[in-house]
Amino acid sequence: MLKTKTPLNSTLFIAIISAYFSFMLNVKFWQFAVEKIEIDGFSVALFALTLPFFIFIPLFWFFSLIFVPRIGKPLVMLLLVLSAASDYALQNLGIVINSDMIRNFAETNLREASDFITLRAVAYVLIVGVLPAVWVYRTPVRFSSLKKEVKTRLLLFLAGLLTIGLIASAVYKEYASFGRNNSQVRYYINTFNYIYAVGRYYKRSADTKRKFVILDRTPQRLPNSQNKPRVLVLLVGETARAANFSLYGYEQNTNPELSRNKDITVFQNVSSCGTATAVSLPCMFSHLTRKRFNLTDAQYTQNLLDIAQSAGYDVFWKDNDDGCKKVCTRINHVDAKDGNKAPYCFGDYCHDDILLDGLENGLKDIKKDTLIVLHMMGSHGPTYFKRYPDKFKRFLPACDTANLQNCSQEQIVNTYNNTILYTDYVISSVINILNRQPQLQSGMLYASDHGESLGENNLYLHGLPYAIAPDEQKKIPMIMWLSPDLQKALRLNRSCLNEKAATQSFSHDNYFHTVLRMLFIDTTAYDRQLDIFSRCDGSQTSAT
Repeated sequence: MLKTKTPLNSTLFIAIISAYFSFMLNVKFWQFAVEKIEIDGFSVALFALTLPFFIFIPLFWFFSLIFVPRIGKPLVMLLLVLSAASDYALQNLGIVINSDMIRNFAETNLREASDFITLRAVAYVLIVGVLPAVWVYRTPVRFSSLKKEVKTRLLLFLAGLLTIGLIASAVYKEYASFGRNNSQVRYYINTFNYIYAVGRYYKRSADTKRKFVILDRTPQRLPNSQNKPRVLVLLVGETARAANFSLYGYEQNTNPELSRNKDITVFQNVSSCGTATAVSLPCMFSHLTRKRFNLTDAQYTQNLLDIAQSAGYDVFWKDNDDGCKKVCTRINHVDAKDGNKAPYCFGDYCHDDILLDGLENGLKDIKKDTLIVLHMMGSHGPTYFKRYPDKFKRFLPACDTANLQNCSQEQIVNTYNNTILYTDYVISSVINILNRQPQLQSGMLYASDHGESLGENNLYLHGLPYAIAPDEQKKIPMIMWLSPDLQKALRLNRSCLNEKAATQSFSHDNYFHTVLRMLFIDTTAYDRQLDIFSRCDGSQTSAT
């Protein structure tokens, strides 16, 4: 490869390298995109045409950060070779580059590794990675003064940000739908995939050496004068936003069952801890508030379920979503989807009725204080139409496809409303089942993990950074039902609680401590100021 005689401007050089990585070293990504994108309208065509910008611009930003005098060229040369090997593995071996694969690579021996080194693989890496690295080495690059270089790169960063913003404003629905329907696509974006995977691997390796934090070694259950087993059911909702609950003033009657129940308490202004399950779910069961919450710390710290189990409760988690995000690791837990049980399940998903299966019979046999967590599939998108049985398809026209770009906003909202209608049925069913167990001192607390955007300001689904996420993704429903026996044991002033629920603001920060109170657990992990019940009594004791 010939050496370039005239030095290249650093900006032009970064642009050339970014373009090469975007296309020549992302073959698997483009194969996947061509296979998955079905152009059936202008918006999808625009999405397909703008997709290269969403690969090129982040790569341009990345190389703008690392390409500096002395170390820039060696880094680019190394990445060229590694990315060529990664792209070959993605295309020809079906390897997914994640932290587990990095662990496999780190722990393999020379004999095992040699099995993957073929003449074809060597030729591919040589042509696609090594030869371009030689060109980088032999090509002179001219840098401007530090001040001018920084100014130029900053302006180009802002220009890229503006370009992505304009594209997102035009076809956000298509990007959101494509990303949610094809979550594995992140493993195919070459260079970023293995850099992130290596970082995750070393972080996980470091985390395994962490000491588990015990908040309280001796939590105690307070005496029960009624001599009835205490049973609390925590219904954890998925992607349910308060804005579409008629209990919260929504014009469509999405809560026909709950609206007839005069014994529930509806908390009107509740905020989630995050905008995605991976954060919100662990945060709900952590003693930390949202501002102090750290996901890794939470995984290595005693949580609400651990404390309940340590205090002597039988604790059980039944999951119909995509797992408990390590919250239930140390307690009894089952995946409701295992076994594909009829009539609830349909291949890779089940309706939330499956959480009710066996619940009433199980409650009849309870002899000991018990905490049950039912993790719902709820309103998880974009396949809203899969979240409810046909008899709950009442809001029409509906969007009966995972491709939100093929549906109007009215169809999307109608389909989402059907999921809320079904959630209303599930919550009411749990209350009715508990209400038929006079031998128990029982209660139910429903709270969603986060909300959802349904096209407001051209935003869809969820997961935006909390600081910029709209209220639709953060404002959630929270509903409580307590049996007369539990109300009496709590010495609860219902009128006070209902008034506070209607007029004051709450959040997931209150969840941990309020549930401890409902379980009558005396523990040093309890914070009375975050207990919702403390606003309606004069108690000064721990969790009494």
